[in-house]
Amino acid sequence: MPRLSTLPQIQRNMLVTRAVELNDGSPRATLARPLAESTLAIVTSAGIHCRGDEPFGREDPGYRVIPSDVAAADILQSHSSLAFDKTAFIRDVNVVFPIDRLAELVAEGRVGRIGPRHYSVMGALPDMTELRDVTAPELARRLVDDGVDVVLLTPT
Repeated sequence: MPRLSTLPQIQRNMLVTRAVELNDGSPRATLARPLAESTLAIVTSAGIHCRGDEPFGREDPGYRVIPSDVAAADILQSHSSLAFDKTAFIRDVNVVFPIDRLAELVAEGRVGRIGPRHYSVMGALPDMTELRDVTAPELARRLVDDGVDVVLLTPT
C-alpha cells in the first residue's frame, strides 16, 4: 500500500476528507467449544472472487461465495484503487485470504475444520448502509446455516 504522501493531491484529499462509519458497539461472543473443535470460515473485504464469477464493481455492496476447496490459483481480486497495491496478493493469495494457512491449522489440530464456504465483500465502500443492513445479516445467516462457529475477518 502506498504512503499517503506519494499519492496525487486529489487522491490524498479524497482519502483525508472521506467520511467513515464509527462502530463502538460491536457485539462480542464467546466460543461455544474450543477452537480445535470448531468450524471456521473466512469473511474478507478484499474484493476477491473465484475465476469465472462476476468481478466486484466499484461500489458493489454484494458478496461472492468462495468454496472452501477452491485452489488459490483460481482466486482473483477485483478490488482496485490508486491507493491499493495488489502486488502482495498476486504473489501470495494468503496475504489477504489465508486459505492455505487455515488448512495448515486444521492439519495441526489447532482448528477443527473449515466451513464449506467462505465469503468476500468489496472493501472501501463510500456508503456502507446496504452492506451493513442487507449483506452482513444475509452472510451471518449463511454462516450459521453452514455450521460455522468462528469467522476469521480479513480486512483489506
